[in-house]
Amino acid sequence: MLNTASPAARAVELTKTYGTGDVAVHALDAVNVEFERGRFTAVMGPSGSGKSTLMHCLAGLDVPTSGEAFIGEDQIGHMDDAGLTQLRRDRIGFVFQSFNLVPTLAAGDNITLPGDLAGAPIDRAWFEYLVERLGIAQRLTHRPSELSGGQQQRVACARALIGRPELIFADEPTGNLDSNASAELLEFLRRTVSDDGQSIVMVTHDARAAAYADRVVFLADGKVVGELRSPTADAVLERMKALGS
Repeated sequence: MLNTASPAARAVELTKTYGTGDVAVHALDAVNVEFERGRFTAVMGPSGSGKSTLMHCLAGLDVPTSGEAFIGEDQIGHMDDAGLTQLRRDRIGFVFQSFNLVPTLAAGDNITLPGDLAGAPIDRAWFEYLVERLGIAQRLTHRPSELSGGQQQRVACARALIGRPELIFADEPTGNLDSNASAELLEFLRRTVSDDGQSIVMVTHDARAAAYADRVVFLADGKVVGELRSPTADAVLERMKALGS
């Protein structure tokens, strides 16, 4: 049974170093941070601050140099390749800037692909709920090339959520979208947290996107340097200016 008291994810003294000696780059420098369950958290910071590295280490997509990463109460570093694969398939959803849809598959098949590959049954009621809520129910037979950028990203969101994961990691999900499509996507993500209790960690450089979150965590030079609760776009911008971004 899911322990709702534990964080959705956390980092303990998480360090990631590239290179050695004088040319060593500390992408993460002993980071300690928790991401609450049932909350929408944005991660922001200047370019090179370690935002994406933190997300990749927490998601098991990259291996930290030292420290520990947890999803729920499970330490990722103790998992073998099969365990990591199962974690990413069953408990984590991903939304990327580049959509990462399979170009030869129709939208509906892209959504069900994770379950199809795992041989897992698709909850059709949940599928219908997602595609209606995302406004793509009439586009399910279209291939990605026949969809707008906003529609492609909404298909990617449905794919991330189809297995009802504990946690969604979103890496610059509005980076390739215009302002209207960005707002539609962010409003959907906001509702999945407020209405469905989803947990989301979103890396973004956009203060307006971060304002949809419950909390913003700021990184600089591989360290957590502050946070904002109930953020506004103006407050986020002021904090980012102070970080030199």
